[in-house]
Amino acid sequence: MLKESYPFYLANEPRFPNKDLEVTNKYTGEVATRVAKASQKDIDKAIGWSVKARKVFRKMPAYQRADILQHCVKRFQERFEELAVSLCIEAGKPIRDARGEVTRLIDTFKIAAEEAVRWQGEYLPLDISARAEGYEGITKRVPIGPCSFISPFNFPLNLAAHKIAPAIAVGCPFVLKPASKTPIGALIIAETLAELDLPRGIFSVLPVGREGADLFTTDPRLKLLSFTGSDEVGWKLKSKAGKMKVVMELGGNAGCIVDRDSDLDFAADRITFGAFYQSGQSCISVQRLYLHDDIYDEMIPKLVERASALKAGDPQNEETTLGPLISESDAIRIESWISEAVVGGATILCGGKRDGVFVDATWLENAKPTDKVSAEEVFGPLGVIYRFSDFKEAINQVNNSRFGLQAGVFTKNIDHAFYAWNEIEAGGVVINDVPSFRVDNMPYGGVKDSGLGREGIRHSMEDMTEIRLLVLNKIGK
Repeated sequence: MLKESYPFYLANEPRFPNKDLEVTNKYTGEVATRVAKASQKDIDKAIGWSVKARKVFRKMPAYQRADILQHCVKRFQERFEELAVSLCIEAGKPIRDARGEVTRLIDTFKIAAEEAVRWQGEYLPLDISARAEGYEGITKRVPIGPCSFISPFNFPLNLAAHKIAPAIAVGCPFVLKPASKTPIGALIIAETLAELDLPRGIFSVLPVGREGADLFTTDPRLKLLSFTGSDEVGWKLKSKAGKMKVVMELGGNAGCIVDRDSDLDFAADRITFGAFYQSGQSCISVQRLYLHDDIYDEMIPKLVERASALKAGDPQNEETTLGPLISESDAIRIESWISEAVVGGATILCGGKRDGVFVDATWLENAKPTDKVSAEEVFGPLGVIYRFSDFKEAINQVNNSRFGLQAGVFTKNIDHAFYAWNEIEAGGVVINDVPSFRVDNMPYGGVKDSGLGREGIRHSMEDMTEIRLLVLNKIGK
C-alpha cells in the first residue's frame, strides 16, 4: 500500500511544506495518498543547488557514480512488490504490467551502472595534410551541466529512470517534474537516492502542476531539457526553451503490418498484447494494423476472439489485463472518437463501449485514415484495421502519418524486412514483433511529430554530455 503522504525532494532532502497534491487510486477514484507540492520558489532553489553541485558531481569518479546506481538496483529489488503495487494504485496499471515495469526499472539502472565505468573517448590522427604533421587529438565527453526532466504518467517509474539513471552515470545534477497524476514512482526513486550521502544538490524531484512548471523549461541555468509526453505540449515547451538543448520523446499512432506469409497465431497473440497492454496507454501501442488480403479473413476472427477474452477490472487482480484509463475524461474522449468513426462509416468488430474509466478492447475496420482513431494518438485500448494487397503500398500507409516513433512488420520475406527498415519513416522498425517492443539499452525515439533525439542509456548519456577536444602539437618530433 502507499504511505499516507510523501514529501518532495529539494537538493537531496525531503521537504513537507504541505500535502496539497492528491493522488487518486485510478480504479476506485478515491484519494490514495497526498504529496507535497513544490512552489516556484522551491523550483528556483532546486535549480540553484543543481548549479552548485555541477563541479563536484562532474569530478566524482566513475566507480562512485556506478555505486550510486548499484545501490538503487539493490533497493528496487528489495522493494519490488511495493513498487509494483504503487503502480497499480497511482497509474491503474494491471499488476502483471506493473511487475514488468519494475523489472525494466531495475534493468535501466543496471545498464547505467555498467555504462558509467566504460565511457570512452576517441583518438584522432590529425595529420591529414602537410600543415598538420605532428599534431594529434584526443576527445572525451564532459557533463553538459544541470538538466531538467519532465516525465509522463504512463510509465511513472521507468520513464523517469530513463532520465535519472543516465544523468547519474555521466555526472549531471538534475531537477525532475513527475506527472502530477502519478508522482509516487519518481518520489520512491528520490527516496532511494536520499539514503546515500551524496553531495547536496545532485537531485531534486518536485511534483507541481503544469501551470507552475515554467522554470523547468525557461530557466537559463539549465543546460538540457528532456521531456516525455504529448506532442502538443512538447513542441510548445521546445519553443520556450531558449538556448537549452532539448530532447523529446512524444507521441505516436504506431503502424503494424502482417504480411501474407506470417505465422498468424503468433502475430495475433503479439498484436493483442501490443494493442491492449496497460489499456493501450503507450505511445508505441499497436494503433493502425495492416493485414494482407490473403490472410485478412482468417486473421480478423483471431484478433476479435483474443481481444474479447481480455478481462477488465481491479488492477491488483492477477487476471486483469485491462485496467482503468488514467482519467474518465480520457475514456470519454476515446468513446467519442469511436462514435465519430462509426458515423463516418467505420465498423466495430469488437468492444466499442465505455464504463466509467474503462474502455473495452476495441477493433474497428473501414475507418478513414483521416478519422481521429487513425490520424491522432488514441492512447487507449483501440486499434483500426486496414487491408492491403501490395507490400509497398502498406509501407506508404504506415508513413501516412505525422508521427514516426516505431513500426512493426510480421514477414518471412527478407526483402520485405529490409525494404521496411529502409523505407518506413520511424525511429525504429521491429521485424516479426509489434512496435510496442522495447529493450532499455536500445536507441528509442522518433521522427516527425514523435520527437527529437533518442533514449536508451548510452544514447541519453551522449545527449547529456559534450565533446571536449585536446589537440597536441608534438614539438621537436
